[in-house]
Amino acid sequence: MEKLAENTFIGHLLELRRRVLVSVIAIFVGFLVSYPFSKTIYNILAAPLIAVLPKGSHLIYTSLPEVFLTYIQLSLISGFVLALPVVLYQFWAFLAPGLYEHERKAFFPLIFASIFLFIGGMLFAYFVVFPNAFRFFTSFSGSDITAMPKVDSYLSLIVKFSLAFGLAFQIPILIVVLVRVGILQVATLRRSRRYAFLVCAIASAILSPPDVMSMVLLLIPMYMLFELGLFFAGRIRTRQPVAENVEEETPDRSAADEMDVAEESFRKKDDEEQ
Repeated sequence: MEKLAENTFIGHLLELRRRVLVSVIAIFVGFLVSYPFSKTIYNILAAPLIAVLPKGSHLIYTSLPEVFLTYIQLSLISGFVLALPVVLYQFWAFLAPGLYEHERKAFFPLIFASIFLFIGGMLFAYFVVFPNAFRFFTSFSGSDITAMPKVDSYLSLIVKFSLAFGLAFQIPILIVVLVRVGILQVATLRRSRRYAFLVCAIASAILSPPDVMSMVLLLIPMYMLFELGLFFAGRIRTRQPVAENVEEETPDRSAADEMDVAEESFRKKDDEEQ
C-alpha cells in the first residue's frame, strides 16, 4: 500500500514537472514574440502619462542599460500574458483529474470569470484611474519644478497598480468560493455590508495611487463587485445542498454493492466446501 502511494506521489510530481515545463516554454516563446514590439508596447503603456505631461517634459533614463532592461521586463510580462491560455490549460489539466464532476463544472467557469475580471480591472486602471492620477501628480509641475519621470520607475508603477486593480476585481470570485466551501455564509455577509465597505475603503487606499480621486475610483467598483459576489453566491448556495445529497448517497450505494458481492462470494465458498 505504501509502495502504491509512493508511486502515485512520484507520478504526480512528474506530471507537475511536465506541466510546468510546458508553461515555461510557452512563456519563453511569448517573450520572443513580444520583444520586437517592446517599444511599441511601452509607448502604449506610457500614453496616459505622456498625454498629461507639461510641455517640454518627457520620460528619461539615468543609466545606460535602463531602457534595455525595461524592454526585457516588459517583454517577459507580455510573454506571460500571451502564454496565459497555455498556462491556465496546463493548470487545469493537472488539477481536473483529482476533482469530481460537479467540482469541475463549478471550477471551470470560475477560471474564465477570474480572467475576465482581472483583465477588466487592468483596463479600468489604464483608461479611468491612471489618466486622473497622473493629471493630479503632474499638476505640481511649474516653472521651478519639471516632471521628468524615469522609464523603469514608470513601468514599475504602472505594472504594480495594474496588478493591484486586477486582483481587487477578484472579489466576486473570492466570495463565491468562500461561500461554496462553507467558510462564509451569505446571510452573514449581507448583515456585514458596512464592514465590507470599510474593508473596501482601506484596500482602495492601499492599492490605489496616493490621491483621493484614485481611491474613490477604486472604492466604488470594489464595493459594487462585493454586491455582485453576494448575488451569485446566494444563487449557488440554494443549489449546494442538492449536490451534497448526491455526493452522500453515491458512496452508500457503492458500499452496499461491495457488501453484496462479498456476501455472495462467501456463500459460494461455503457451497463448494459442503
